[in-house]
Amino acid sequence: MKWKTLVAILLIPCILGIGAAAYELMPAPGQDATETGGHVPTVPPIPEKPPVMPGNGTPGAPPAIPANGTPGAPPAIPVNSTPEAPPGIPANGTPGTPPPPPSNPNASQPSPTNLGELINASNQFALEMFSNLSNDKDNLFFSPYSIFTALGMTYEGARGKTADEIRSVFHFPADNQTRWSLFKALIDKLNSNSTGCNLSTANALWVQEGFQLLQTYIDALETYYRSSAFDVDFARALEESRLKINYWVENQTNGKIKDLFPAGSLDPATCLVLTNAIYFKGDWLKEFNQSLTQQRAFHPDPTRTVQVPMMVRNDKESSFNYADLDGLQALEMKYAGEKLSMLVLLPDGDGTSSIESALTPQKLNEWRGKLKEQRVDVHFPKFTLNTRYYLNNNLSKMGMPTAFSPAADFSGIDGRTDLCIALVAHQAYVSVDEKGTEAAAATGVSFTKGPIEPLHPTFNADHPFIFIIQDRETGNILFMGKLLDPTR
Repeated sequence: MKWKTLVAILLIPCILGIGAAAYELMPAPGQDATETGGHVPTVPPIPEKPPVMPGNGTPGAPPAIPANGTPGAPPAIPVNSTPEAPPGIPANGTPGTPPPPPSNPNASQPSPTNLGELINASNQFALEMFSNLSNDKDNLFFSPYSIFTALGMTYEGARGKTADEIRSVFHFPADNQTRWSLFKALIDKLNSNSTGCNLSTANALWVQEGFQLLQTYIDALETYYRSSAFDVDFARALEESRLKINYWVENQTNGKIKDLFPAGSLDPATCLVLTNAIYFKGDWLKEFNQSLTQQRAFHPDPTRTVQVPMMVRNDKESSFNYADLDGLQALEMKYAGEKLSMLVLLPDGDGTSSIESALTPQKLNEWRGKLKEQRVDVHFPKFTLNTRYYLNNNLSKMGMPTAFSPAADFSGIDGRTDLCIALVAHQAYVSVDEKGTEAAAATGVSFTKGPIEPLHPTFNADHPFIFIIQDRETGNILFMGKLLDPTR
């Protein structure tokens, strides 16, 4: 079977990860942060390596190291102060003061069938971000859920035009109570251990010592996003603070996401960082026979062929949800527990552009609705992807430039208007083999005070290019060439 370029979508509630294997598929390798009187727990010192995950591989909360040196649960932030209230909830739905959590949280939480408004918002953002990140030469994999949640926490502190722009990009529900209750219900659901797979997500905020946050902002993140707060010292211990954040992310993702914030990505002016992490590991409902996996041709484009380990299911039990559609084939492969699945969209022609141009939430639902279980011979490559994105420019172009400028208004965070986003970093990992899939992702949002310097560009000439030797004064071209392969 001739395998062409494919689009693989990992479908879980609100979409854990979405990606396109567009070219070569790699073989899988063998302030206190409160108002006056408040308190913030401290983070643990950095160990030499991440702790061993529990037997089931479920990431847990980062260990807090009390005085006796024994790891334990981080202490909660006591609500023992009366902060100045941020702006209330105006009619346009700008984030405002969160109400106290209900005395019986289970009694008022939306059921999974009522999560539709938030799921639709997240999926709309997922496809729009996919389109924004996609190009003709790079593999693509990211977690819309992780970015959506991290920027949801960001949105809770935004006001005015800044909030309006963020909401327009992420399609957040405008009604605050609806948004809060839906985020809480969704995060609770993802951490409920009810899928038959290993699935968990976690949020945290990292606050510069002495930087005062509104207690209402902390309460909103703690109550509705299950977020933990930790104090750090970017000003005097920048590297230690950066490593603490990265260690937390690595721990929450079973060691798959490392160095979310590389050296130089934070600076002493950083006063707040928000993080989300998500981890998934699931076995196929119908596993592939490892002995049948062989090196087979994969065609990244009409002119090139590479050899990849190709898995095969062609036995009598090879029954999957499948549809032969106009211009593509769709295949759904379920994970154990049958709550989560991978949906694969395989174009009839070369390249994924025909699918990408048609990909909308409505079209995706239409394709899903046409899937029917039947016997299918499946040939599917093993692969591993590691991706990293800095999303400032992407999000600005999608409609929220104010958040990255001196005009940003995040007064819902600290009661002032001098905060702006310095960096939105995202990193993702996925590995697919005969047994199943392991995926992880993390998103970090860092804030600074006042104007920020734009990220300097990187010029990485690791692919074909045109070059000219010229007279700078006259512009006269003296030599001109094109380098396609330095080895020839």
